[in-house]
Amino acid sequence: MAAAHQLGVDDLAELRILLADVSVVLDAREADPSVRLSVPAVDRAATATTDGRPADEVLAEQRAADGGGQHRSYLVLSAEERARGYVRPVRMSYVHVVPKVLGTLRPLTPEELARHAAYGYVRFEEYTPEMRAERGGTVVGRFYTQAELDRVQRGCGARTTMGRAIAETYARDPSFYGSTFCSGCGAHHPVGPPPRGEFVWDDGSYVGT
Repeated sequence: MAAAHQLGVDDLAELRILLADVSVVLDAREADPSVRLSVPAVDRAATATTDGRPADEVLAEQRAADGGGQHRSYLVLSAEERARGYVRPVRMSYVHVVPKVLGTLRPLTPEELARHAAYGYVRFEEYTPEMRAERGGTVVGRFYTQAELDRVQRGCGARTTMGRAIAETYARDPSFYGSTFCSGCGAHHPVGPPPRGEFVWDDGSYVGT
């Protein structure tokens, strides 16, 4: 009779991650029956653009715009790739929630001003011990430009509605994009988990997760 395998700490950690992933998919399937429990791995090379132009042309145009304003066209997964199955519901709009300053803001030292002069930083946020622990213990804070501070203090809350192809791309591959457009700010900002991500779906989950 074979000996029973005893689960170690690493095994239990992997099991918790797996169960969490399954829970997310089950919740998504309840909200949208088109979400499948098992889908083929995404092929990020299978792309198209929202206006049908070549991807290289659209990406070059976006780089030239340097993130300012809404682009004429966006990269998306091809219709064939999107049809292979979703891992999240197809959601057509999101809300811009600007991260709050949770640490302590202080002016930059003369040395910091000189070292980072090219970036235009005006304040440094010193993270609390809890915030440092959440970031692995090595990140002690972050710098802000005046524009970033103004945005944090002003807030946003604008809702942006996207085209179907972009919404389906998020549903097929939630981390396909690194940033997205805000109709209130008129600019692109990061997606993903907090503290970097700035957009949420209606269920409170962060766009790009």
